[in-house]
Amino acid sequence: MIKNFSVLNDSQIQECLNNKSVKIAVIGIGRIGLPTALCFANSGFDTIGIDTNKKLVDMVNSGNYPLKDEPKFDKIFESVYNNKKISATTDISKVIHNCDVIILSLPTPMDEQNVPDYSALLTVGKNLNRLLSSGQIVIIESTVEPGFIENELLQSIEGQDRSIKSGIDFHLAVCPETANPGEIMNDFKNLPRLVSAIDEKISSIVSQIYAHVFDVELISMPNCKTANAVKLTTNVFRDINIAFVNELAILFEKLGIDTYTVIEAAKRKYNFQSHYPGPGVGGPCLPVNSYQYINSSKKIGPALLKIVECARKINEKMPEHVIKLTSDAFKECKKSIQNSHILILGVSYKPNVKDVQLSPAEHIIKKFQNLGVNVHIYDPYFSSTDVFGIKVEENLYNILSEMDAVVVVTNHNDFKKIEISSFKKMKNPILIDTRGVFDPISVKQNNIIFRGLGRGDF
Repeated sequence: MIKNFSVLNDSQIQECLNNKSVKIAVIGIGRIGLPTALCFANSGFDTIGIDTNKKLVDMVNSGNYPLKDEPKFDKIFESVYNNKKISATTDISKVIHNCDVIILSLPTPMDEQNVPDYSALLTVGKNLNRLLSSGQIVIIESTVEPGFIENELLQSIEGQDRSIKSGIDFHLAVCPETANPGEIMNDFKNLPRLVSAIDEKISSIVSQIYAHVFDVELISMPNCKTANAVKLTTNVFRDINIAFVNELAILFEKLGIDTYTVIEAAKRKYNFQSHYPGPGVGGPCLPVNSYQYINSSKKIGPALLKIVECARKINEKMPEHVIKLTSDAFKECKKSIQNSHILILGVSYKPNVKDVQLSPAEHIIKKFQNLGVNVHIYDPYFSSTDVFGIKVEENLYNILSEMDAVVVVTNHNDFKKIEISSFKKMKNPILIDTRGVFDPISVKQNNIIFRGLGRGDF
């Protein structure tokens, strides 16, 4: 029988949590949703993951842990799978009626016009309209712009005719995820969580539920839109500051100043937060979050959030600067970039994860191809698979002798182990480092033509 938490007192809620009688559904078991489901299952709750990706569902149900690049969750997965606390399905209609708490961990990407796409959430909302009836709590962990929960999503679940009603047939709450891919376990254990709900009492209940699973501070927010605003603000802060450092990096190249030396000294001051230059900002969070804020501002007035718009333009132009650095290096060795062979080192949008969502590597590759370059890829996370229409090389050292240049796009830990002398195997050794992986002095001592993003004194 479904528990209507809204009619229970605190001691009754704690009893339900302590005897593990609460059933959990997590809709969307991808990068964040699956670790979330595993944490609930590891706390003793029967947990079911729901996803449209049948391959992913089959992997979970067969005991095959899908997130090989997300450390420490593999052992939890093995334990809860063996204890039959985790399962998965593609059929939402068969399981929701048995679940007390429904967590939405669905993607919120952008369309081609950089407008947030909430279709996954809204589709699930429509499905929930015909499935909810017993006072279940629906918790949104997905990152959305302020006001989306209280307006579009609420209307989607209630239906145009309000066939079910918030506060009676279901309860709507938020607890935005704050985890960083590749470091989710660490973040789940250390980062505070924000909690709010449309009904004040439900916010307190959600805090009790999450406190039972996550040993972190739970911060009560006055409403859902404020909780979502906090989540966006933390990520957009990073996007803006990366843009600032990227602008400095281009300036410092011209002034003969090393950006990394500046940052290392600047971070000694107590109120400075280090951000580093790079070939662009990718992933499902930072670029999207900035456009979520921009989308919100456009509904109010065109003069708002100019600094966010400017930061997006700067970060989106960084692939062009990578092409410029590479072209300059080819000119130095008096070789045409057309028909050359260039190896892209790393295509993930961030280090040590298998994820190319909005990766700047895609734009860099396309720009090189437009110049007539033969582009090759080496990334240990995608070995022997096709990425951006290119077969990823299996072995770095087997391909280097056929290359004219290497461009470092992602700073995977594996790349830091590469001996610089290995690059001397190239035809006319050129190394473009956009992530500060290699020591410029050592590179030049090996007679390799070098360009480093923001490395103005080398």
